[in-house]
Amino acid sequence: MSDAVSDPVLVLEAITKTYGRGVAGPVRVLTGADLVLERGEIVALVAPSGAGKSTLLHIAGLLDTPDSGRVIIDGLDMTRFGDRARTAARRGQVGFIYQFHHLLPEFTALENVVLPQLANAVPRAEADQRARELLAGVGLADRAEHRPAQLSGGEQQRVAFCRAMANAPQILLADEPTGNLDPATSDQVFDVLMEMVRGTGLSALIVTHNLALAERMDRVLYLRDGQVVPG
Repeated sequence: MSDAVSDPVLVLEAITKTYGRGVAGPVRVLTGADLVLERGEIVALVAPSGAGKSTLLHIAGLLDTPDSGRVIIDGLDMTRFGDRARTAARRGQVGFIYQFHHLLPEFTALENVVLPQLANAVPRAEADQRARELLAGVGLADRAEHRPAQLSGGEQQRVAFCRAMANAPQILLADEPTGNLDPATSDQVFDVLMEMVRGTGLSALIVTHNLALAERMDRVLYLRDGQVVPG
């Protein structure tokens, strides 16, 4: 971990990524994207479908590797690390939220929040306690033993928020976290997300198409022609 706590928690430098070699030729998705996420900052990334936002998030969260460029998390250049170190950093420092909750249907809400902690070698009793505290914090204490099919869409997404926060990450990456909900539920769930992030001092990069939601964040960035530009 870096001693320079004032340094940005996440830096993407000159990130490039190209896919495919078919008839139409390779597709350059990212063409030198730069992005800085300061500690405690909530940044909106606005991008149309197909612009490469998911690719950028996956690279930022160490789920994918760039063709070139650097991914710096907490002062460390993660592109220099091997798979094992990158996996450890991802589990401990990055939380993901997707448009669809992706909860495991055979497990309860509580178990869905416990599992990522167990994967991070947290003792079961400690993981259980933290999961209950997180669920209570989003108003789901009485739904902890329910499976996803027994929860509403908004409740499922709140469980997904708790799962993303389970290992107390430094960085939260969210890809249209309320995009699968109706407008009224979307606003309510987004309020919960913002309260969670603000309350923990977390740094968050949130992809959204909703400009009204984007304007509630600290900064707005756009992904255009494979590069990140200020709003």
